Amino acid sequence: MTLAAAFAAAPDRQVLLVEGRSRVSSGELESQVRAVAASMVARGVEPGQPVAFQLPVGVASVVAYRACWHIGAVAVALHPAAGADQLAQALDQSRPGLTIAGSGFGLARMAGSVTMEDLLDGPGVGSGADPAGAAATVTEAGGGGTDSDDALVIFTSGSTGLPRGVVHTHRSLLYKIVQLMKTHGLTRADTALIPSPLAHVAGLLHGVLIPGAAGMKTVLMDRWDPGVALEVIEQESVTYMVGPPTMFMGLMDHPELDPGRVESLRLISCGGAGVTPSFCERARAALGAVVKRSYGSTEAPTVATSGFDDPPDKMITTDGRAFGETRLRVDAEGELWVSGPELARGYLDSEATARVFVDGWFRTGDLAAITDGWVTITGRLGDRIIRSGENISAIEVERHLEAHPYVRQAVAVAEPDERLGERVAAFVVAPEGFDLADCRDWFSQQGAARYIVPERIEVVEELPVLESGKVDRVKLVARLRQRPARQEQEAW
Repeated sequence: MTLAAAFAAAPDRQVLLVEGRSRVSSGELESQVRAVAASMVARGVEPGQPVAFQLPVGVASVVAYRACWHIGAVAVALHPAAGADQLAQALDQSRPGLTIAGSGFGLARMAGSVTMEDLLDGPGVGSGADPAGAAATVTEAGGGGTDSDDALVIFTSGSTGLPRGVVHTHRSLLYKIVQLMKTHGLTRADTALIPSPLAHVAGLLHGVLIPGAAGMKTVLMDRWDPGVALEVIEQESVTYMVGPPTMFMGLMDHPELDPGRVESLRLISCGGAGVTPSFCERARAALGAVVKRSYGSTEAPTVATSGFDDPPDKMITTDGRAFGETRLRVDAEGELWVSGPELARGYLDSEATARVFVDGWFRTGDLAAITDGWVTITGRLGDRIIRSGENISAIEVERHLEAHPYVRQAVAVAEPDERLGERVAAFVVAPEGFDLADCRDWFSQQGAARYIVPERIEVVEELPVLESGKVDRVKLVARLRQRPARQEQEAW
C-alpha cells in the first residue's frame, strides 16, 4: 500500500485543512493535488524521482507532499528557514528532478525553481500526452510503477554542521501512522493544531500524514503565536497538540489564558529536552489535558510514549515505552538502540548509514535507562559534562533545576575549565529571580550529588531555539565565552 492509497481511503470532510481564514475540504485538496501532480508529470517527473520543495507551513506544503506520492515521486522536504549552505547541500545530496519554492524563500533564488502557482495554473511543458491521465495511471499502478518504496527525504536538524538527508519509505510511514493513531486514540473526530514546520518529522506526521489518513481537521500555523493559538484552540475546538515544551510554556504564560478557552484540549504529547515532570504537571493543571512525554527522532519517529491506560506518573517521569513491533535496548555505553518497522531506510550518505544503522538497529546517540520496559532519556552522548572525570547528564541537572518553583525552564551545558576539564553551567528562565546560592540550597534539599551542582547560573528572559523548537545549546555555550563568570560563581 502507498501513502496515496491511504489518503484515498480516508472519508471525505467538509473542512480538512484550516490556514488562516482559508478552509479547504478534502475534495478541494484532492483537486489541487491532481492538478499539481499532472503538472509534475508534464515537466518530466518520473516515478521514484526526487522532487524538492521549500514552502511555508500551510496548504501548499500538504499539496506538494501528496502530489509527489500521487505520481510515485519522492518528496524532498526542505525546511522553510534553511539557508543557502543547507539548501546547496540538500540539493547536492538529493539531486531532484524538480524544485518548488515559495515566494521569498532561498530556493526561489536558485535557477530552475517553479512555484506552486505555476503548477496549479497548468501542466507546463508537455509532449502532447494527457498529464492528468498519466498521473492517474501512475497512482493506480501502486508505488508509481517503480520497485522503489522510497517516499520521503527529510533533513535532520542540528546546531552544528549541515543536516543529513534521512530516507523514509511508504512502509515505514504507513506503519507509524497506524501506531500513532492507535496509541494516541486519534480519530476523525479530533482536531489538531500544528505550528511545526511540515519539513520537520513531527509536523509531517501530525500535520500531513495522520490527518490525511484519518480525515481529521488540521489547523496549520505558519508562525507560532501563543495569543493566536489560544484563539484557534477556542474557535476550532482543538483536541490535541504536539511540540516542544517552549511552545506550551508560551501558552501557559499568556495573560489571556483561561481554562474555558482550552477546554477542548484532551491530549498534549511533548518531546525534546526540557520535558520534565514539573513542566508536565504544570501543563496538566494550566491546560486541563492529558500531558505525556514522547521520544523519537527524524530517523525513528515517536518510538516511545505512554498509552491512556498507563499509570499517570509514568507519562511524566519517563519517556514512555515501545509499542507494536518496536524494540528498544541499551548497550554497554548506555546508548539507546531502536529497531522497528518505522525506522528510516538510512541516510542519503551511505557512509553515515553504515555507522548508525547496524544489523536492523538504529543507534540513536542518546543515553538512556530502561526499567521494566519504561525508557528514560538521560542525555546525549555529545551532551555529557565531564567534571574532573565524573560523567554528568545535562538532563539530570535540568530536571533538578526545573523542579524549583521559581524556574520556568533550564538548560545545562559544559563550560571549559582549566582545573576540572569541564564544569556545569546553567541558563535558567526565572521571572522571580534565581541565583547561584538559591541553586546550591535547592540541590542540597533535593539530595543531589554535589558534583552535579551548577557552578555558574545565568538568568535569561528566554532561551534561544533552533528551527525545530529545540534549545540551541551551541549558542548558549558561545554566550558563556562572551561573558566571563563572576568571581563569586567560581568559588565552589
